Amino acid sequence: MAEATSPFVHEPVVRLGAFVGVFVLMALWETLAPRRPQAVDRRWRWPNNLGVVVVDTLAVRVLFPAGAVGMAMLAQAKGWGVLNVLQAPGWVAVPVSVLLLDLAIYAQHVAFHHVPVLWRLHRMHHADLEFDVTTGVRFHPVEITLSMLIKAAVVVALGAPPLAVLVFEVLLNATSMFNHGNVRLPVWMDRILRWLVVTPEMHRVHHSILRRETDSNFGFNLPWWARLFDTYRTQPEVGHLGMTIGIDRFRDPRELRLDRMLMQPLRGDGPDPRSAAAKGNRTHV
Repeated sequence: MAEATSPFVHEPVVRLGAFVGVFVLMALWETLAPRRPQAVDRRWRWPNNLGVVVVDTLAVRVLFPAGAVGMAMLAQAKGWGVLNVLQAPGWVAVPVSVLLLDLAIYAQHVAFHHVPVLWRLHRMHHADLEFDVTTGVRFHPVEITLSMLIKAAVVVALGAPPLAVLVFEVLLNATSMFNHGNVRLPVWMDRILRWLVVTPEMHRVHHSILRRETDSNFGFNLPWWARLFDTYRTQPEVGHLGMTIGIDRFRDPRELRLDRMLMQPLRGDGPDPRSAAAKGNRTHV
C-alpha cells in the first residue's frame, strides 16, 4: 500500500504562492495609488530589502527545516500542548490557536522594542528610510531566528493544530506586506478596516521617528491588542505626509545596503534613536 502523503507536504509552495501573490498586488497598488512620495529610489532599496528575505529564508530552512508547521505536527503526534490534552475539536482549536499566536507575536514585538539587546536586532526593520511593501519583509535574520524559536515554543505549549499554524503564518506574512504598503485607502474604508485588521494608515504611525509614536500600534495582523493594552495611536502628530519614517541612528542612504543592514546590531547605539530628543519632526528624507 502506498504511504499516505501529509496534507502539509506542499506548505512551502502554499506560502511562496501567497507571498508572491500579495507582494505583486501590493507593488502594483503602490505604483497606481501611492500614499506618500518617496525620496529614496525603489531601485536602490528593493534589491537590498529583498536580499534580506533571501538570507532570512535560508537561515530558517537551515536551522528549522520542519518549520512551525512541523513542530505543530510533532506536538499533535505526541499529544503535547493544552489543546491536545483537552482534545479540543478543530472548530475550536484552529481559531483559538490563530488568535493566541497573534497575541504572542504582539507581545514579542513589544519586547523587541523595550529590551535593549532585542531592539538592536529589531531596529533594522525601523531603519528603512521609506515605508512600503518591502519594509514588511525586512527583518534581521537573527531576529527571525529568535522569532521562530518563540513561535515554536508557543505552538508546542498550546498544542496548535498544523492547519492553524499554516493559516496563521500565511496571514501574518500577507498582512505584514499589506499594512506596510505605501498605498492610499479611502478614509471611510480605513476607518472600518482598522477594526478588523491592521491597516497601512494604522501601522505607518509605528514607523515614525518619534519614540512616542514608534512605541504604539505594535500589531501586524489583528488590531485589537493595541486597544486592549493601551498602545493604540490613531494618527501621527504631523500627519502621514509630514511624518518622518525611520530612526535617528541610521539616516545615511548607504545604510540601506544589505551588508550594512546585517551589521547594524553590532554597531554602537549612540543616542537612543527613538528618544524624546527627536521632538520636532524632521522633513521627509
